Amino acid sequence: MKEIVIALIDGYIDDPAALGVPPYISPMIRSIAGAALDAGADRVEYISIDMIRKGRKLPDAAVSVVLSGNTVPGKYLRTMPMSLKELAEITPKLKGWKMISGSAADSKEAEAFDFIVKQDPAASLYDGIMGKEVLERYRTLDEWNRWMLLGADIVTQHQDFPQPLIVEMESYRGCHRYKSGGCSYCIEPLKGKPLMRSPEDILAEARRLHDNGVRNIRVGGQTCIVSYFSEDDSEIPRPNPSAVRELFEGLRDIGFDTIHVDNANPAVISAYPEESEEILRILADCCTDGNVLALGMESADPFVITENNLNSTSEQVMDAVRMINRIGSERGERGMPKLLPGINIICGLDGETKATYGMDLEILGRMKDEGLMIRRINIRQVLPVRRPFETKVDQRRFKKFKEEVREDIDRAMLERIVPYGTILKDVYLELNDGNVTFGRQIGSYPLLVGIPYRMETDQFVDVFITEWGFRSITGISYPFDINHMPMSSLEGLPGIGKKRASKLVMARPFSSMEELAEVIEDPAVMDALKDIIVLG
Repeated sequence: MKEIVIALIDGYIDDPAALGVPPYISPMIRSIAGAALDAGADRVEYISIDMIRKGRKLPDAAVSVVLSGNTVPGKYLRTMPMSLKELAEITPKLKGWKMISGSAADSKEAEAFDFIVKQDPAASLYDGIMGKEVLERYRTLDEWNRWMLLGADIVTQHQDFPQPLIVEMESYRGCHRYKSGGCSYCIEPLKGKPLMRSPEDILAEARRLHDNGVRNIRVGGQTCIVSYFSEDDSEIPRPNPSAVRELFEGLRDIGFDTIHVDNANPAVISAYPEESEEILRILADCCTDGNVLALGMESADPFVITENNLNSTSEQVMDAVRMINRIGSERGERGMPKLLPGINIICGLDGETKATYGMDLEILGRMKDEGLMIRRINIRQVLPVRRPFETKVDQRRFKKFKEEVREDIDRAMLERIVPYGTILKDVYLELNDGNVTFGRQIGSYPLLVGIPYRMETDQFVDVFITEWGFRSITGISYPFDINHMPMSSLEGLPGIGKKRASKLVMARPFSSMEELAEVIEDPAVMDALKDIIVLG
């Protein structure tokens, strides 16, 4: 009997509810694999768009599924999601009956597929393989848990496995604000009352992933991790610290290298400070440092908040940012604060005016003036994924606002988060661009670190931070062996440059710091170097 093969083409998704661009692998692609195996497929072949770009051939499959699309496009370091041009080129080569999902399913190119699925491709694929009519539906809780276990093995086929791959896991779907319709731009409330996966079920998936060699996970997708497993059916639910503790202490005990999380609702943190503080301390204790809780402020304008039924006021956001800073500012083993807030701002919502940008900038300025830290300020224009918006964004004003945030807020925040001399451990080097090597720690929204000389990529190094930009930082690989590093790297040391680097190369090896100081001839430069260099 012929083997039943299902081809999964991962064009990468980047959505508010799922990260899937490398180094991430999305939970959706894993659930599709699990559904295929549960329906009787003999083998699932995972093929990423990067593999295809490098010449990977498509298999002779009974069914080919494409998952692709980025509804919140960002700046990517090593790769990009599949383009529509690539999708059009790949489609005729797909074997068997063809299904597409992700935001690419809304494109003209998707019309060449047999099935276009908008809701849950895993559920639709399962029904199709089982001989049922392929309809739009969401998976049941039992299916969800079963498919995540069955589909766990495909992570080993990813090009970033085992490092620096980050496997995103889901804790629940839906939104506690479903009764009122939730925020005007978001589709999550349309999924209805939150469907929660139990700590036991999530931990079972985590153990299976760890057994397969996964070392880095992110608990993502949920609208608010602080509200996880709350039994309160109100819009601002009372948190359940015991369930959060069971989940994250269990994840910690499995032994992952990296554990990070996703979103939190500032209104919940503000309304229930005692329960929220307990949960934030659990996250700070159980997760890896550099962890970012993205807070959905969206707008500080009270009129915009009302017009779009947003989930929190600016004062509630301030409460949440203060609490997260108070609890999470201690540095962890990798050199980053244990828990940091992020701020999401959306432009183009109903009721927005020129004054709205000033209100957004004002609250960010208050955070700066209070000495608070924000890891990531995500500014984007609203996308009509739920419905059209009448407000036309003034592009010049939008660009000016982003520039003001970058110049007035972001750089100051970077200096607070990683002051001069901070040693960031386990920075994974990913890319050479000219004479600069770029790397990041593994995790959610890691800082982009530029090392001002070429190093071998695909390795972990420690970095001594020396400078800050608006969106990235600069550092020197640490410790820096001045007797053996090449001249090109010596030029990147603070205060050295090409001329001094040449003198150092000619004079080495150095047997003492005093010998080195005689060649450098500048006490200020020597003072800047004394904590960075070693004499190997």
